[in-house]
Amino acid sequence: MRQHPLFQAGILLVVLAAGCNRRPPEDPSAAPVAWVNGQVLTRAEFERELTRSLELPDGTSAPAPDQLATLRRTVLQAQLDRLLFVQEAARRGLDVPAEDVAKRLERMRADWPPQEFEALLSQRHQTLDELRAELRAQLVQERLFHELVYPRVAVTEEEIRAELEAHPALLQDPEQVHAAQIVVKELDQAKEIRARLREGAKFADLARERSLSADAKDGGDLGWFPRGVMPPEFDAVAFSLGPGQISEVVSTDYGFHIFKLLERRPARKRDLAGVRGEVERRLLRAKQEQAQTEFVTQLRSRADIRINEPLVVQVIPRAPAGQAQENQR
Repeated sequence: MRQHPLFQAGILLVVLAAGCNRRPPEDPSAAPVAWVNGQVLTRAEFERELTRSLELPDGTSAPAPDQLATLRRTVLQAQLDRLLFVQEAARRGLDVPAEDVAKRLERMRADWPPQEFEALLSQRHQTLDELRAELRAQLVQERLFHELVYPRVAVTEEEIRAELEAHPALLQDPEQVHAAQIVVKELDQAKEIRARLREGAKFADLARERSLSADAKDGGDLGWFPRGVMPPEFDAVAFSLGPGQISEVVSTDYGFHIFKLLERRPARKRDLAGVRGEVERRLLRAKQEQAQTEFVTQLRSRADIRINEPLVVQVIPRAPAGQAQENQR
């Protein structure tokens, strides 16, 4: 029995309608890993930042599971805070001009040859527009801190005076020596060099010719240093010599050394004005960091933040571009 044409047309319309109502497949990269006051942080954004924070070079093994879990939390919190900064700036009417973003981008470009800069973006899995957005967020954060946070803190004269009284060593430059070294791997080599020095060979020339340390190109010059900066074996010898004296062979974990003391500078009082400025800057920076922490804590406490925990633990860093191509071969 044949079906009436109108009946067939009705079936076709039902099928077409069903097809129209069917939802297209969702893009997994757009899935939200978190919401900050209703604004979505996508899986793609989180994955990209996680990859960049890890920045595995080719051939480097992936982090252990506990390290990756810690990295996820650190990266996620930084991204959530960044969204909070941008939202707070918008709420307060603080904006960053496009030319400021362009200047920051140009300064970043200037550090890289053009081809290397493009390769850097590719390695970071980042487009130029995404980099501009990141730079804008950085500038917004800086403006928030400089206009809303830092003006609230200051260092008083009483605090500076108390710091100097608690740490009188700040008013003194410690004794320092200016020394040079020659270092080789074998004891026989060191003895031979020491014999040539006794015969009048120039220390700097032998250092350039024979020493294995990075300072060889500078004639073995270690520069000025107080006690406690160099390894203990260095201090024990260098501070026991007089200007112009050359040590015997000294054995350390780095090899066999010969030291020469070039100059000695005794402990001396420092200029109070210079010390005061250093102390003030250090105390101010500590107060600014504390104020930043309190500001961020307040923003978090007022925000509606939700985290898609099941999705967060699924996100893993991408392989570096070169490694990914190698894996496809």
